[in-house]
Amino acid sequence: MWCRRSSFPLKRVVGRCLSSLGSDPICELASSTLRYGPSSTSEVGHDLAYMNAKRILLFVDPHVATLDPFDTVVSSIEQHAPAGHVLDIYDKIRVEPNNDSFKHAINFMAEQTNNHGSYDVVIALGGGSTIDTAKAANLYTCYPPDDFYDYVNPPLGKGLPVPGPITPLIAIPTTSGTGSETTGVAIFDDVPTKSKTGIAHRRLKPTLGIVDQDNMKSMPSSVAKYSGIDVLCHALESYTAIPYTARPSGRPESPILRPAYQGSNPISDIWSLHALRECSQYLPRIVSDPAEDVEARAKMCLAASTAGMGFGNAGVHLCHGMSYAVASQVKQYWVDDYPKLNSDEENGHGLVPHGLSVVINAPSVFRFTGNLDKSDPLHKYSADRHVECATILANARLQRRGNTGQEIPSQRAMRDQPGDALANELLELMHELDIPIGIRSLGYSEADVEELAKGTLPQHRVTKLSPRQPVDLEQLTSLFKEALDM
Repeated sequence: MWCRRSSFPLKRVVGRCLSSLGSDPICELASSTLRYGPSSTSEVGHDLAYMNAKRILLFVDPHVATLDPFDTVVSSIEQHAPAGHVLDIYDKIRVEPNNDSFKHAINFMAEQTNNHGSYDVVIALGGGSTIDTAKAANLYTCYPPDDFYDYVNPPLGKGLPVPGPITPLIAIPTTSGTGSETTGVAIFDDVPTKSKTGIAHRRLKPTLGIVDQDNMKSMPSSVAKYSGIDVLCHALESYTAIPYTARPSGRPESPILRPAYQGSNPISDIWSLHALRECSQYLPRIVSDPAEDVEARAKMCLAASTAGMGFGNAGVHLCHGMSYAVASQVKQYWVDDYPKLNSDEENGHGLVPHGLSVVINAPSVFRFTGNLDKSDPLHKYSADRHVECATILANARLQRRGNTGQEIPSQRAMRDQPGDALANELLELMHELDIPIGIRSLGYSEADVEELAKGTLPQHRVTKLSPRQPVDLEQLTSLFKEALDM
């Protein structure tokens, strides 16, 4: 038995809040164990045998349940899991999960646990929506809270810490996007408040992430595009975030209280830059041919994981912070190859793929974060990083286009306007990939800007990681106005 259902008061484990002990000179890396390579999915049954896991719960996207990766997982379990094992399957995954879909999954796992005993292992096979749903169900079954929002990030919830270990989770992604196989974050739409929020704690990290490029063979081009652009934004935001030594909360009284999102740091930088370089080269290729371009699939699925290791410890900032309002407030917008739910249509709610909701704000964001006042202590730090990112994207652009007489802007020109340099390179890539430009293309107008800004204010867990502060209602309103058309 790997987790114990607990009913003790969660408030007892909170401890004191972070104190003002000055800047934090320490950073740390927390990540899942990764297994990477073609056909690595077929080894999952051996992991179950090693763990002596007899009660197994598999979360799977309903579409993925019709594909080869599902057959591979089930076959491996049947062949190698301990004799007498029981495999339960939950396939009611909602793409872009919300509070109701999380609760449905939680109730399923809790009911099975109450009736038949705790699970020895949880497996999640699918994209970020599936993995995040499994994380939430696992946590709430192991440690049922008094209220659903007890674990949810403030200010919407209480942000209570996870009281102890949860059931081991094996995450097997089938998209090259969220990096959820490496992080302790589970994101969902909160329907009552028309906002997006999540649960974040290191103990939510999967025990093992199996990154197998064969699982992405059937990924449609639009899914490859928007999951891949999410990887790129993870890399850009984590690398340009406020440095960990300047994080407003400072050094915690205990390392246990150090936030998962620490700010950009020398450990995360390694992974974020790797993901940025791989994305800038291979994202256009996987969008062009996700089924047959084996090299691009291999590079992009690993980039998703390394970006997850980067942002999972550094954090993201305004692109993601603003995306949550864009995704949760959209009324009528759909993308081919993404599910169109009758319930959403009846409620007047569309579906913006997560990666699209992030990147569509990014040019506006980087013009803001890359152009700090010269008197700001972070001016040089931020400018250097925006220029470095712009240079990587520009060099990759010229390489893709065969250096046809074009030149990248000079370093001097980039340093004069670092934010514009990065925004312009990102727009070049968006045009190349045929990604909509400006939130007006999603159905928004000037009349929606104030509500979008208000919907972003609660995301201070990420907005406070912007290298340029303050990020208040006035500034967010300005950013959304610019993001309408760009």
